[in-house]
Amino acid sequence: MARAAKNLDKTVPAEEKESKTTIKVIVRMTQLLDALAARSGAVHLKDLSLTTGLHPSTAHRILNVMCDQRMVERVDAGSYKLGIRLLELGNLFKQRVSVREQALPHMHQLQNETGESVTLSIRHRDEVIFVERAAGRQSLLRVVHAYRARALLHVTATGKLFLADDGEMAWASYAERTRLHALTARSIETLTALQDELREIKRRGYAFEDQEEEVGVCCIGAGIRNDENRLVAGISVLAPSDRMRWAWADRVKEIADTISKSVGYLPETVK
Repeated sequence: MARAAKNLDKTVPAEEKESKTTIKVIVRMTQLLDALAARSGAVHLKDLSLTTGLHPSTAHRILNVMCDQRMVERVDAGSYKLGIRLLELGNLFKQRVSVREQALPHMHQLQNETGESVTLSIRHRDEVIFVERAAGRQSLLRVVHAYRARALLHVTATGKLFLADDGEMAWASYAERTRLHALTARSIETLTALQDELREIKRRGYAFEDQEEEVGVCCIGAGIRNDENRLVAGISVLAPSDRMRWAWADRVKEIADTISKSVGYLPETVK
């Protein structure tokens, strides 16, 4: 019995050592994948070694295993690129990821920071549809009931983001189709005003709505992009005009950018 216990004591450190070694290998694999992902083409083993700090022989052994698993592809002697299995896994992720699920925690975070309601919206033709809302701490009964489930693009902050993303060639067509129907005295009613507004939105990366859909209600919106750099949704802070703080705009954009990254968007980097 005592001998068995003694033998068991000897096996524990060995198992722990094996576990630590496995973790170390996984970390090194991740370092190599990150180094390959940072370059558009094939990368030589020497460059991978310099980037990751791994010894060339260590990097070579790990790369061989990843080649066997199709995570990495050997282009020629000593050069590697990302493998097809990563694309397969990426496509599975795209099929399963939900913008709404990714956005909700960040919407609640923004709602807690501002104390106001936060909405998530998507586009359907010439309208935005509000698909989710995190209610503010303060009473917004009038605003919530007044704010529509859908609205024309040019009278909402997130709608303007979608229009701006269409490009200037599409703006005149939109104005002709909708006749820039006004809901309040502050709504945009001319093509010139719309063009000026959308150019400014493209420049700064977020949009304002100042009582353009409902008198007394203001909004700040920023866009959410997917892995194909396509604008797929918008997040916005909604508040009565006397409580709106336009300085929240940078924070709204920061939150939108975080959600974009969580659904696969990668900002352009210098190769």
